Amino acid sequence: MSGETEFRDFVAARSAALSRTAYLLTGDAQLAEDLVQTALLETARAWHRIRGHPEAYVRRILYTRNISWWRRRRFRETSLEGHDAAAAHDTDTDLRLTLEDALRRLTVKQRTVLVLRYFEDLTEVQTAEQLGIGVGTVKSMTRQALGRLRVLAPELAELIGSDT
Repeated sequence: MSGETEFRDFVAARSAALSRTAYLLTGDAQLAEDLVQTALLETARAWHRIRGHPEAYVRRILYTRNISWWRRRRFRETSLEGHDAAAAHDTDTDLRLTLEDALRRLTVKQRTVLVLRYFEDLTEVQTAEQLGIGVGTVKSMTRQALGRLRVLAPELAELIGSDT
């Protein structure tokens, strides 16, 4: 199988999962799409060098580019007030919207650590490796982010757990 065919197969198989992660990282559908495209473009350029697990390579690009973009642009936060309220009647939808709003109000680094730890299900050590920071920093950022979520959205207490 040629490298181009392998790359196309990878993109077809993993784009949806990468897009979900990018959306959780950015909190914005268009930015998530741009982030995935950027990561896949960089991956395509390096495809011949990537050995083993290309998804780890792509995800590392997602994480680092998201932080780089945030540092460069300092995007303006947006509220969910303009969101279509008609879809918010379902309890799961309410919970999802509350969580999205609360995550959007965290710093990019805090949101990234929470996405890696709880959505990607990485250990503290794996998260630290992915972000190029210390394990202690991951622990403190996780604690700070969860504490901030408890303040921003007390209705998520059951999901987040208590501060112990």
